[in-house]
Amino acid sequence: MYEQQQTPDSGQHGPLSGFTVGVTAARRADELGALLQRRGAAVVHAPALRIVPLADDSELLAATKELIDQAPDVVVATTAIGFRGWVEAADGWGLGEALLDRLRGVEILARGPKVKGAVRAAGLTEEWSPSSESMAEVLDRLLEEGVEGRRVAIQLHGEPLPGFVESLRAGGAEVVGVPVYRWMPPEDIAPLDRLLDAAVSRGLDALTFTSAPAAASLLSRAETRGLLPELLAALEHDILPACVGPVTALPLQNHGITTVQPERFRLGPLVQLLCQELPARARTLPIAGHRVEIRGHAVLVDGTLRPVPPAGMSLLRALSRRPGWVVARAELLRALPGAGRDEHAVETAMARLRTALGAPKLIQTVVKRGYRLALDPAADAKYSDE
Repeated sequence: MYEQQQTPDSGQHGPLSGFTVGVTAARRADELGALLQRRGAAVVHAPALRIVPLADDSELLAATKELIDQAPDVVVATTAIGFRGWVEAADGWGLGEALLDRLRGVEILARGPKVKGAVRAAGLTEEWSPSSESMAEVLDRLLEEGVEGRRVAIQLHGEPLPGFVESLRAGGAEVVGVPVYRWMPPEDIAPLDRLLDAAVSRGLDALTFTSAPAAASLLSRAETRGLLPELLAALEHDILPACVGPVTALPLQNHGITTVQPERFRLGPLVQLLCQELPARARTLPIAGHRVEIRGHAVLVDGTLRPVPPAGMSLLRALSRRPGWVVARAELLRALPGAGRDEHAVETAMARLRTALGAPKLIQTVVKRGYRLALDPAADAKYSDE
């Protein structure tokens, strides 16, 4: 699915109005998109992967039989969808009751409240669940208890668990992986390609990631298309990469990209973080007696949201890089996407920009030279010293 919904022109706007946010999630994408749109963002959604259940997979069947035959001492349940999928798959093979009977006598650690809910829905009871919902805390507990000679089953969930299995094995544990589902590339790659194109052309203000495989998939697709250097440059300088947590951020960090993450690894806090970060990155200038805040695809003029066409935003950004200074038509023409060589394109785009801003005096025409932002005198002095 590929969606883009623009924010309406209204004096009533949310903290993300005027910004475009890319969503790479496969699961819960609708929920994340709704949270972003409710706060005013335009959302571009392209799932970077798809989840393939392994109900007919020989690895899961073999792991299930192995655990029924030889009980584990501990089971680590990592995701609600994965735990439910495991029980449903076992039911499908006629092993559901045998699996649940075996797990009733086992210490179950649930990574978070949703996983805890899935465990209890299966008629089981978890021994413990970390308040942080962090796999690192689960690992600390296991190592503190001591794992020498213990058999630990871990429900794998398609994301890397750096050092988790290795640390348990180093502590003397026998580790059995339970692969419940896999991440695969999306069946239709076109939406992801459009998202990539939007990113490298700076058509996004932020990119959100809710799983490490999604981040890795986007980077892999960019590399396949020869766009990886351009994508990394965009993420480093112009687009805010926002990850739901530190594990999700790993593929980006491996490429030297700094990400932002909420303190609580949840969709709500992730959206709240964007509500703080994106407006803080917007350029705000005092121009012709007005307060002008330049956002991704819109401008706030004295607090009123003014959507601006892409060509107009390109001109405005070029002018705002040197506020108060005259920018030549030829330079503005180069800033216009696909404008060619005709400087009349600048005049046309400028007329539309002034109309969109609703305050024509914000931009002054300097005869035979170009255009400038009508920076207020006190601010003009400040910027001329820089």
